[in-house]
Amino acid sequence: MSKRSSQTPAFWYDDVRVPFGARLLSAVYGSLSGLRRNLYLKGWLKRQHPGVPVIVVGNITAGGAGKTPLTIALVERLRAEGWSPGVASRGYGRDDASAQMWVDFRSPADVAGDEPVLIAQRTGVRIRVDRDRAAAARALAEAGCDLVICDDGLQHYKLARDIEIEVVDGRRRYGNGQLLPAGPLRELPERGARCDFRVVNVGAGGNGNGDTGFGEWPMRLIADQVQPMLGGRPRRLASFSGQRVHAVAGIGDPERFFSMLRGFGIAVVPHAFADHHRYSAEDFEFGSRELPVLMTEKDAVKCTAFADDRHFSVPVRAELPEAFWVSFLDRLTSKARPYRASANEGKQS
Repeated sequence: MSKRSSQTPAFWYDDVRVPFGARLLSAVYGSLSGLRRNLYLKGWLKRQHPGVPVIVVGNITAGGAGKTPLTIALVERLRAEGWSPGVASRGYGRDDASAQMWVDFRSPADVAGDEPVLIAQRTGVRIRVDRDRAAAARALAEAGCDLVICDDGLQHYKLARDIEIEVVDGRRRYGNGQLLPAGPLRELPERGARCDFRVVNVGAGGNGNGDTGFGEWPMRLIADQVQPMLGGRPRRLASFSGQRVHAVAGIGDPERFFSMLRGFGIAVVPHAFADHHRYSAEDFEFGSRELPVLMTEKDAVKCTAFADDRHFSVPVRAELPEAFWVSFLDRLTSKARPYRASANEGKQS
């Protein structure tokens, strides 16, 4: 594995003793985050709502769990149901975190953030990036969106919301169950239990990457094609079966990507990087330059400037049971009724 990778602490997910200093800091973090949450929930700090339904997709662990594929799936399904959704995002990892901006498929990832650019390229949906997610939601509503999806905003309590979806990494779950930095948790597991829906990322086909429990919805990430990064026709991922490739992943759990490729019979030379890693051409000096390079879509949006004909992006799509969509749309219809009634009254007056 690449020495450039930035691994999470071993004690988060393995049976390793947590350092005393980390446990002390965890207690402080828990007290401060709990105080902030209660200030919003009790109304002492004001929450803001854009006046259209708000769906928050998030997790209570640090790092990725599959929020972006789920956000893309939500956008696509809601459009098919007649909605005009917009996406609010912080745009983590961009150069100026304080800037507010609209994002489209041409936006540079270092300016807009890798995940917003990926969502824009896949969906063409309106995307507003702002550290203040409530302000981003207002901008989307003012621009004509009749629904806002907040990508990674479960802890952004300033934004009032109508539906919360927790995304869980089915392979790693909640690790050692402790709060940052002693463990991977931003909030305790009971916070996730209060969400309207809990979606468990069971990986590619659910092949040993995690099982679902009572009240949980499985999400499979389907990958069957690769896209040449210089353009051209896609090819089947299975066409790399039996070949040796460099696999690049700068996501929350790189091993999930490597394992998925191995499931296709691909001989993986893994190169794991930190989540939201800022790539340079030097990161791809692997020595055996003749091998193909396969990377996640999230990484690919940051690597187009130095890609060549050996570089391929591996897109994934989220697949959820139809019963999830029935339940979700039913909940949304109920939550949206007051907003639509208010909008109709405004038109009549």
